[in-house]
Amino acid sequence: MAVQQNRVTRSRRNMRRSHDALVAANPNECTNCGELKRPHHVCPSCGHYNDREVVARAGDVDLEDDAA
Repeated sequence: MAVQQNRVTRSRRNMRRSHDALVAANPNECTNCGELKRPHHVCPSCGHYNDREVVARAGDVDLEDDAA
């Protein structure tokens, strides 16, 4: 069983925890639709990344034509 050798002071404990804080998100505006999106990610509302469509939305694709 682990037993500490010396007491850890409040100051040293809090200095160790100084990097554990959460940071707020940094959303960017999509250049195609104007919705907020995460930086360097595909826009969830329109499927564009870097000014080109990389993910087709379900409403735009006709599944019966693709099956033939």
